[in-house]
Amino acid sequence: KGQMNVTVFDGLMKEKERKGGGFFLLLDPDRLPEREIIDLTEAASEADIDAVLVGTSLALFKNFQQSVRLIKEHSSRPVIIFPGSHSQIAPDADAILFTSLISGRNPNYLIDEQVKGAPIIREYGLETIPTGYMLIDSGRYTSVQYISHTLPIPSDKNDIACAHALAAEYLGMKMVFLEAGSGAKQPVPDEMIKEVSEYVSIPIIVGGGIRTPQEVDRKIRAGASFVVVGNHFEGGADKELMREFADAAHPLHQVGV
Repeated sequence: KGQMNVTVFDGLMKEKERKGGGFFLLLDPDRLPEREIIDLTEAASEADIDAVLVGTSLALFKNFQQSVRLIKEHSSRPVIIFPGSHSQIAPDADAILFTSLISGRNPNYLIDEQVKGAPIIREYGLETIPTGYMLIDSGRYTSVQYISHTLPIPSDKNDIACAHALAAEYLGMKMVFLEAGSGAKQPVPDEMIKEVSEYVSIPIIVGGGIRTPQEVDRKIRAGASFVVVGNHFEGGADKELMREFADAAHPLHQVGV
């Protein structure tokens, strides 16, 4: 812990500046057996990813805190909770994305879950990274839509996405997360990422439906600060490929800067 003044968020931004972008692996404890969680976490550390996100829409079957502890034990990178609800908070994480589903109008995910979670986060002493979470239409009905009872922003309505992202910035949020949803048919369009990144001054995380290093590269070049991939590596996708995904998110590293 040494330098208490250096936060996880500051560390991520420093790495992003140095490498030209960042790559997050998303692990869903509901969907993965323990052995695979360990394998993926170790592969991620070797692949020079920037952080492990841990989260799920439901958290039905597993002990969430136990899963986070397991990941933390095997990760050399920051472990950050990406919560689906206030039940997904664990003391062993390095930080938590304190998300508000600003693309929807369901008060439960705008503020209610946050109020329930805040005292727990304080008790655990977790660093919070306030994040405006925006669901973008991906061409299919996603878990997040179903659980949250919210409509995604149409993927061709860049102006609506920009207005939401700017509201997040003005509310004091440190990041915006453009999410196409787990297993999305189409990822967030490059044009939307470009317009939103030019419209706001806070970093943008992009996730959902990204399946190749080339897509990671395009999202970073379009203006994403961090790219998230989860589903693709579940169920035995080549873990060696993870380094290619991470490298694609680090364009300055590629040219030896």
